[in-house]
Amino acid sequence: MGVKNFGELITKRSTIDLEQLRGKAIALDAYNALYQFLASIRQPNGTPLMDSKGRITSHLSGLLYRTVNLLEHGIKPVYVFDGKPPEMKAIEILKRKTMKEEALKKYEEAIARGDLAAAKKYAQQASKLTDEMVKDAKELLTYMGIPWVQAPSEGEAQAAYMARKGDVWAAASQDYDALLYGAPRLVRNLTITGRRKLPGKDVYIEVKPELIALDDVLKDLKLTREQLIDIAILLGTDYNPDGVPGIGPKTALRLIRQFGSLEKLLNTPYLKNAKFPVEPLKIREWFLNPSVTDRYVLEWREPDKQAVIRFLCYEHDFSRDRVERALDRAIKALREIKTQSSLEAWF
Repeated sequence: MGVKNFGELITKRSTIDLEQLRGKAIALDAYNALYQFLASIRQPNGTPLMDSKGRITSHLSGLLYRTVNLLEHGIKPVYVFDGKPPEMKAIEILKRKTMKEEALKKYEEAIARGDLAAAKKYAQQASKLTDEMVKDAKELLTYMGIPWVQAPSEGEAQAAYMARKGDVWAAASQDYDALLYGAPRLVRNLTITGRRKLPGKDVYIEVKPELIALDDVLKDLKLTREQLIDIAILLGTDYNPDGVPGIGPKTALRLIRQFGSLEKLLNTPYLKNAKFPVEPLKIREWFLNPSVTDRYVLEWREPDKQAVIRFLCYEHDFSRDRVERALDRAIKALREIKTQSSLEAWF
């Protein structure tokens, strides 16, 4: 979910082209990307891509071709996978499960009445990422020579940590949480760049990456990072999904500017009826000091062609011609990235 309505506050953002990220390592929120692939790569009736054994392969298709596309633009992707969620996320996890169950029921009803447009919409909302899918995604990335990192907890927290250390240039996700975790830069739309259909409408738009710099956001809003987190807590995060009723982005910004911190605001009439499922200062502390790891190695290698072909074509029924063409593109792109890196090191 990310932070509710948080994007309305972020006016300091710039639309960029993928070319502007050439030569840069980007840590992508893997679960975020895989869910996007599962939602978008589907048949007209909402059915995902599947192999002959009935196993879903939409996420593998998206992972292969989008990663190759990023490599061709000189981008060095590293995928960061979620670990064990913090206990205070239990309410949000239950909420998501309920929403998916309701969406699945509506999908079945839409199929029964022959409404394919509605069926596809509800099927996308019911997308579920299983442990087996995650395992397959990691296996494919390994064969492709693309680094991936297993976070101990939240993937966005780990990606932000890697960006703060300078091991990657930016974190990439559709959500804004990476900013709260201290990522100096956040890239949005990285895995959905291109021509996209607006949900529920027969209208297509061109989606481009967005770059958001944390320092620019803080200067524009005249806030500290701690105050930015306080605003997020008022609006609603994954750890207190409902936020404070009646407080929207503008009001939250005004109140934090006026009182300076959530501690001072908690003792005012503005929050007298507020109920937090998790102690709000505990949420802030998590954003400031999440569970992360230094146990990772970032190395981009040429794909093991035979391993990828065996995995995708023999095990999951992908077209061998298409996979081989994608791998040839990846190898060419990686060699160009390596050459460019060597030249930059030389000079």
